Amino acid sequence: MSLPTGALDRFHQAVHGLDHPEGVAWGPDGFIYAGGEGGQIYRASPDGDLDELCTTGGFILGVALDRRRRIYACDYASRSVVRVGSSTVETYSSGPPDRPFRLPNFLAFADDGTLYVTDSGSRFAHEGSIVRISATGAAETWSTALAAFPNGCCLDPVGTRLYVLETDTASLHAVPILEDGSAGDPILIAELPGTVPDGIACAADGSLYVSCYRPDAIYRVGPSGDVELIAQDPLGWIFSGPTNIAFGGPDLSQVVTANLAQRHLTIGDLGVPGLPLRYPEVE
Repeated sequence: MSLPTGALDRFHQAVHGLDHPEGVAWGPDGFIYAGGEGGQIYRASPDGDLDELCTTGGFILGVALDRRRRIYACDYASRSVVRVGSSTVETYSSGPPDRPFRLPNFLAFADDGTLYVTDSGSRFAHEGSIVRISATGAAETWSTALAAFPNGCCLDPVGTRLYVLETDTASLHAVPILEDGSAGDPILIAELPGTVPDGIACAADGSLYVSCYRPDAIYRVGPSGDVELIAQDPLGWIFSGPTNIAFGGPDLSQVVTANLAQRHLTIGDLGVPGLPLRYPEVE
């Protein structure tokens, strides 16, 4: 009996030599940015050239960029979001004053510079939260409704919902962003039983692509909540513990995934345009 692989032939190992990358983002300059478990911040071209820009000394999880191409990275060791400029590394946020970060894991910008950060907490402890950081750097606890290891997150095309993966329940939710900026009650979008969902990216048509640390697979969640296997790697060669995922490329039809269990990034062409990452102006 053969295992399902979906369209695995659409994907290939693209960039080599990273130190077990988890976070990945496609920058406004066309380069791919990723982190390493030794605190490395990498910049790579889609054709395989790799540069190490700096190191924070921690373990880099999710990454995002602003309009000035400054890099925001979740640093596991310092339990903070750090900001990397052309020659500087600084602590951007340690979380809300009354609830410092336990495990800042994934982050997503809104158009106005608001940064949403999932603070996962410990596995199976149900102590997670979602933190909202304003464009001026002020942090507050935005929601504690998805506490079972909130992980990957992204905004919908119009910026009125934050999609959040809850890893410990293997489920995908939408959290409404209310008119005053506060969080509404989460809405269950889909369940992904038998998986460890980690990263998420939104396509222009509103569908969502979920990268799963286990079972080394990418799934598509349609607007109606239907779940479709896009590609799975039973050998752990193309996908090996895929964590974060992001759309990019000239027409935004390519996706890049980080592979925490290996030392490479994977690129594939889904044949559907993605929603570009937001690169806001931040103070």
